[in-house]
This record gives sequence, structure tokens and C-alpha cells, in this order.
Amino acid sequence: MSDLPSLRHSIGPLGFGGAPLGNMFRAVTEAQAEETLHAAWNAGIRYFDTAPVYGTGLSEHRFGHALRSRPRDEFVLSTKVGRMLRANPGSDGNVGPFVGGLPFDVAYDYSADGAKRSVEDSLQRLGMSRIDIVYIHDIAEDVHGPGWKPLFDEAMTGAAQALDDLKRQGVIRAWGLGVNTVEACERALGQSNPDIFLLAGRYSLLNTPALDKLFPDCLARGVDVVVGGPYNSGLIAGGNNYNYREAETHEVAARDALTAVAARHGVDLRAAALQFCEAHPAVVSVIPGTSTPARVAENVALLAQPIPDAFWAELKAAGLIPAHAPTPATPALASA
Repeated sequence: MSDLPSLRHSIGPLGFGGAPLGNMFRAVTEAQAEETLHAAWNAGIRYFDTAPVYGTGLSEHRFGHALRSRPRDEFVLSTKVGRMLRANPGSDGNVGPFVGGLPFDVAYDYSADGAKRSVEDSLQRLGMSRIDIVYIHDIAEDVHGPGWKPLFDEAMTGAAQALDDLKRQGVIRAWGLGVNTVEACERALGQSNPDIFLLAGRYSLLNTPALDKLFPDCLARGVDVVVGGPYNSGLIAGGNNYNYREAETHEVAARDALTAVAARHGVDLRAAALQFCEAHPAVVSVIPGTSTPARVAENVALLAQPIPDAFWAELKAAGLIPAHAPTPATPALASA
């Protein structure tokens, strides 16, 4: 990664995911958003991730309002490109899972010019002169369907090249992909030189497709990984959604099996979820989304909660997580 040592040191093991502050699934007041971001700062969190599509600019505005008075070199800020916002006076601000956002429509644009315009727009919404990390957002099959690969190739010759230019100019410090699929990250490694990936929902207690190939490849290339969605959209935390949809019966059953083991060992499954993600040596930070100060404090406590070795051993013995997955109890596996 460009500027790797200082960025790694600054990011920290627990970051702040900004989708909920873009009114994801439900509206959040300005006061609550500001209070939540201040709580994150006061809890020692120094990595903040947002995106233009989160409330069609709302999350970026809120991040900027809360963070721009902080010493700029004391935190790491990331946002994304790939979607341009177009003003629409008739918009109700409802885009995908985001409700009551700002009055803009969204248009995909993975070109070089689009990426540069998007970064400039984000700088203005944030009210800042520098963004540390920029991810090319959702350039994968789950968003664009089976015809995604030509669009991906366009992003690699367009947006990726533009972000390389911006990195050389010092406008950004690193770039990568922000996606929900492993394949997109693997293709990026083959076609470009990303510094970092934000991978959501593909390395968790319930789902580990990144374990056997992507993460070793990242370690070999010196590419860092930020894990988003450590609770798989809430299922691990006791909810009913899995990776942005209603959970299927077998997914609920898998969660319940994990919960039963956790109960036997007196472990909060949410703590195990965060610590499992953070234990892999390719992972530099885990960024659960939150919209309340109480949840911020809870996440900080969960990451520090002691978990007995016997818990991880039983998960592996029962086949609930891969036997070779690094856990806090098995640091030797990190170098295997």
C-alpha cells in the first residue's frame, strides 16, 4: 500500500462504517448522527468510511460536519467512486435501502473522468482537501448482474488509472475496491495494483470464501483488507437479514448453531464475530455500521471481550468455521 506503515497504524482494528448514517433502512436525525460520530471519536476510533450513495450524499455531509474540525492527520477517511449524483428537485431521496436522503439521482460511472469528478464532489461534500482511501464501489456481479465483467474492465482502465494518478498527486493516499464479492477482488489483483480492499460479508463466522485464495494473495502482494459486514447484515447479531436480504432457513440454522456454542462458553456471538474477522493477518480493520452512540461503545467493548480458547476449538471441531482459519487463540496460523 502507498504510505502503508502510517495508514496501517492510523486505521486501527475497529473502524466506523457510514452506511447507517446515510439513513440505511431508517431515518437518523442530524443530532443523532453527530452524537454517534463524536462517540466514535471519543472511543478512540480513527477510521471512518462513507460513500456518495449512502443517502445520496447525506452520509458524506454528516461525516464532514463531524470530522472537519478534528486534526486531519489524526484520522483516516475513505469514500468511494463509481456512482455520480445528479441533482433532481423531484427526488424523494429514496435510493435502494436508503430512505429520505438528499435530492439526487444516482448514475453509474466507472470512467477516469467520472472517478476524478466523483472525488472532487466528495471533497466538497466533506468540506475537506484530502481523502485517504478511495474505493471503486460495487463493481461486481451482485450489483451489475452476469454482464459485469466488461464494466469491470472499463473500471480498471478508467477509474483505477485515475485513482493511481490522484495517488501520485497526493490527493488520495491509497485506492482499491469496495465490494461484496471475492471474484472482483481477485480480478483486480490480476489487472491492476490496488492498495486495499473493503470486502463486505465475505469473511465472517458464517461465510469465509475469502479465506483460501484471496487473503493469501493479498498477503503475498501486500494488499490490506478492511472487513465490512462482520455481522452479515445483522443475522449474527440476532437479526433476520443476511447480506442485505431476508435470511434463508439454513442460514438461520447456521447462526443458531454458532449461538448455541457461544452460550455454552459464555461468549457474546457479536464479540466472536468481530474478533474472528480481526484475527486474520490480511485484515487491518473491521467496520461494523452503527447509528447510535450506545452501539459504538458496545462494539468497542465487544472487540476487547475475552473469549476462551475452548470456544474457538469447539467451533472448529463442529465444522462451524474452517479448521485452518486464524482465530485469536491460534496466532501461529497467521503465518502458515
